[in-house]
Amino acid sequence: MSKAETKILILIPAYNAAKYLEELITRITQSAPEADLLIIDDGSSDNTQEILKSVNVISLINEPNRGKGYTLRRGFQYAIDNKYTHVITIDADLQHLPEELPRFIEIADKNDVVLGTRAIDLKIMPFARWMTNNLTSLIVSVFAGRRIRDSQSGYRMLSSEVLKRFRLRSFRYDFESEQLLQTGLVGARVGEAEISTIYEGSESSIRPFKDTIRFIRLLWQKLMT
Repeated sequence: MSKAETKILILIPAYNAAKYLEELITRITQSAPEADLLIIDDGSSDNTQEILKSVNVISLINEPNRGKGYTLRRGFQYAIDNKYTHVITIDADLQHLPEELPRFIEIADKNDVVLGTRAIDLKIMPFARWMTNNLTSLIVSVFAGRRIRDSQSGYRMLSSEVLKRFRLRSFRYDFESEQLLQTGLVGARVGEAEISTIYEGSESSIRPFKDTIRFIRLLWQKLMT
């Protein structure tokens, strides 16, 4: 597939992210003007909906809050139904820099999945996140059959063709790890795009202990089936 044939959807799961959205939308449209933008409000209690009604983007709402995995699944299905060739997932809290979107788009035609890979550095990351990422990345690498350096990064591009081949069952933060496990099962071509490591200025919804337990449960289910 040539670059001219790509049709890209940028997918943002948003939960109580109103304070970031206007800046985020502006920066995305400047960095990737060729892409469409879908924001899914995951049952926010702030004024996310008011902002989405005032801007020119595609938006959906989950009522009530359904979790990040469910929201991504809904966005992936939207992309498939509307004939997009690729989906780029990016968080709403500005910890993923929109200015780095071209790095994914540039290599879209060479890979089925492109992972945004940060520097996994204890000097930058909170200890709990560093430990969880190293553990899950090691385990995912074994099951995926390839080196995965940053399994917890939600900044990634997936082709619609590979999404159709995935058999995904998770609905929360283990959903992103399940995607990587599926790449090994379906023989997907996986590439990397270097991205910045940013933690300041926003709160994470990830709960390292509980989400690691979910991840281990996911692996157990895979082994048993």
